[in-house]
Amino acid sequence: MKFAVLTEQADGETRVALVPETVGRLSRAGHAIKVQSGAGDAAGFPDSTYEDAGAAIAPDVSAALSSVDLLPLVGPPSADTLGLLPSGTVIAGMFRAAASEDLLKQFASSGLTAFSMELIPRIARAQRADVLSSQASLAGYKAVLMAADTIGKFLPMMMTAAGTIPPARVLVLGAGVAGLQAIATARRLGAIVEAFDVRAATKEQVESLGATFVETPAADAQAEGGYARELGEDEQERQRAVIAEHAAASDVIITTAAIPNRPAPLLITADAVKAMQPGSVIVDLAAETGGNCELTDPGKTVKIHGVTIHGPFNIPASMPLHASQMYSRNLNALFDLIIGDEGLNLDFTDEVVRLSCITHDGRVVFGDQDSLIPSQTPEKPEEKAT
Repeated sequence: MKFAVLTEQADGETRVALVPETVGRLSRAGHAIKVQSGAGDAAGFPDSTYEDAGAAIAPDVSAALSSVDLLPLVGPPSADTLGLLPSGTVIAGMFRAAASEDLLKQFASSGLTAFSMELIPRIARAQRADVLSSQASLAGYKAVLMAADTIGKFLPMMMTAAGTIPPARVLVLGAGVAGLQAIATARRLGAIVEAFDVRAATKEQVESLGATFVETPAADAQAEGGYARELGEDEQERQRAVIAEHAAASDVIITTAAIPNRPAPLLITADAVKAMQPGSVIVDLAAETGGNCELTDPGKTVKIHGVTIHGPFNIPASMPLHASQMYSRNLNALFDLIIGDEGLNLDFTDEVVRLSCITHDGRVVFGDQDSLIPSQTPEKPEEKAT
């Protein structure tokens, strides 16, 4: 098959869809790869590393997309790129299908078969393709470093000639992949860590990393697939009251709570921020879906009541080398499922393939992926000889 690798067009996007490691694997398997010149520069992969891996360097987008069969992307393609893709091209990327109705219609009208990586089901067999986990892990790690760089304190306990400095206290809200990585990173840096999650099952994971699990009076809120369900208003109020008590004693708060296809739940109220110690720091990893803190300004850093509140977008792009490497491996795991010995092999009876597909055969199938499974016509019973 013929692959193309392009420079991502979104502002601030430094990642690249395929790194030389993956390109080398594809090349050795007999596939042809064209890489737009400079596509990997921002991630730390110059053209020479792709050439060494067996790729051909194309001077521009048009040259890279000539006779392309499969286009891996980080984010959605630009309108110009979309116009260059022939009908039947397969594209894969993080397209935020649930919030991109117009984009999906464009894919369908262009005759593209599109796979949205964030829809990969979180099952054991699909772990290698789980882009949400790979990129969230980076975000959780980097969030703690952002907080450590901002706060005017040591994170670990320090024994100095001027006396003993006690360790900082870190509160992590949400114990999914990002939250667990934040806990582990803060513990490595020597902080005292507490963590909260609405799912009781996460308590053991939190404690295994050396943090204290914050108990709340609300019922367990684990939903299908391991995600958190949306809570009722009474449950939310009780949880916010408990969180406010712990927030007031915290030097750093990392928030990671999210509900798929819904606005981020409000966990830290304006009053809770006001009660925090001046100089404290909040890093709100849910800023892109509204934020877990009432005072978060998405995409910006603000200081209110003496508390610095970070509302970062696209943290993985601030660590583009490893973010690209992990994402490229996620894509390669998908390729293993949709490419056979003779080329493209779309087996929609495979739930990983089916559930991540959003457009196919000129139509939008997101939300109705079961329609991709060919209907089985019952065989007619054989007529008995008379």
